[in-house]
Amino acid sequence: MSHFALEYIVLGIATFPFIYYLLALYSALRFKMEPDPSKGPPDFFPAVSLLKPVRGLDPEAYANFASFCRQDYPEYEVLFCVDPGDPAVPILEKLQHDFPACNIRILFGSGRTAINDKVARLVRLTREAAYDRFVITDGDVRVEADYLRSVVGCFANPNMGAATCFYSSTEDKTFLEKLQSISMISDFFAGILVAWKLDGVKFALAQTILTTRTNISGFGGYEILEDRPADDLYIGRLAAEQGLETRLLPYVVQTVPDFHSLSELFRKRVRWMTVMRHMRPSGHFGLLFTWGLPWSIVAVAVHPTAAVALGYFGTYIFLRIAMTWMIGVRVMHQPGCWQKMPLIPLWDLFALAVWLTSFWQTTIRWRGVDYFLRAGKLTLNSNPVERA
Repeated sequence: MSHFALEYIVLGIATFPFIYYLLALYSALRFKMEPDPSKGPPDFFPAVSLLKPVRGLDPEAYANFASFCRQDYPEYEVLFCVDPGDPAVPILEKLQHDFPACNIRILFGSGRTAINDKVARLVRLTREAAYDRFVITDGDVRVEADYLRSVVGCFANPNMGAATCFYSSTEDKTFLEKLQSISMISDFFAGILVAWKLDGVKFALAQTILTTRTNISGFGGYEILEDRPADDLYIGRLAAEQGLETRLLPYVVQTVPDFHSLSELFRKRVRWMTVMRHMRPSGHFGLLFTWGLPWSIVAVAVHPTAAVALGYFGTYIFLRIAMTWMIGVRVMHQPGCWQKMPLIPLWDLFALAVWLTSFWQTTIRWRGVDYFLRAGKLTLNSNPVERA
């Protein structure tokens, strides 16, 4: 093969990210135009159980938990599962004191021994929930008083197995928090919307999982996930395997940033990426063709002309701005999105470093515990040298 032909092959491959960006832009546009699956009949307010597996204290934990106790909703319970002696217990007891009108229950201990103790807590929570419709959220999530009224309409669909929604940061105070926020809008949620368009929502996000007792019991209960990472992803996947529908809702919840340094953010994203590599290896490898900046650099390196530089870098900048605007402004209605867009190239290089690092990881760390990943399952890691 001649050097000339090889150049044009590389130039052709370097356009792949632009095709992906166009697909993300189109997917976001279609999502914006779709009927809202969370809209049920005007008088549809089924009783729901808000389930909270708790271990340790997330930043601003009281404010996060309290937001679920202020829901403008007729009938719901807030059910926590926590170990006795956990530092979160005094906060949960304070919630019961501060919100006497809210049905708050605290379950102490899962009563189970499991590799993934969060899932063990969910086993007990789903068993002891008073109602058959569940809303499961992480401890770092904060919501407005209209949250339940805005999302539970999806339960009006009798074939609904699971639903989930977007999330954003409560407030971007630092440079790193702004970098994380723009990464979610321009990168993570772009991939979510492309998946929604191409293959449907066969996953859920831990920041909001709406599901039913029927779905949980149908796949065998949370017990079958006690040695798995990313239980949230499985809820949507297992619902789809039962022929139930999974939905992505337009509502946006808030999360409190849980990192304080660049290294903490890096480790957090490597953990995500490592789990993805084990759960969806082909999709993980395919990310190589979604980063336009590195490929634009490669294109200019193999064919260093002004036309190539202008064409590739210009197209990269235009499409990244367009898709980020569509997702962040039009779909998620996020303020301040424009001011964060100059950080996109920095994030793209950071994301590439995260992706490359994930290939060397066989362990992940969550809540201070190291886990070894093999064949998509977790085992406790006795050698905490390799960690994400």
